[in-house]
Amino acid sequence: MEKMLSSWQPAALSLFRFIAGLLLFQFGVAKILHFPPDSPFAKVQIMSLYGAAGSIELILGALLMLGLFTRPVAFTLSGEMAFAYFIGHFPKNFFPVVNGGSLAITLCFACLYLMTSGGGPISLDAVIRKKM
Repeated sequence: MEKMLSSWQPAALSLFRFIAGLLLFQFGVAKILHFPPDSPFAKVQIMSLYGAAGSIELILGALLMLGLFTRPVAFTLSGEMAFAYFIGHFPKNFFPVVNGGSLAITLCFACLYLMTSGGGPISLDAVIRKKM
């Protein structure tokens, strides 16, 4: 069982990277493109702290989905999620389940993992590496 499951690890890493990027990308879309319109982020001003975060999430989330420049992108997003947690959630309450910061913590550590592991075999980084 161990051998069979571990053979899927490279593909699972690529899928994990894509989903983490998609989750971040959706917040960027909500904050910058104001979609969906009933999102709590639909009224975010682009020239604000939320707007800056949305720009980072939109652009770097897309790069993470593609698996392009995965390590530096994941490092930047990990820092952004830590910043988001300590600026936006932690002041509300100490406990993440109360302050709504569980997703920010999870994405912070997911990106930290991706920074160390790379984008996996199904990524533009892998395509570029093969050409070199």
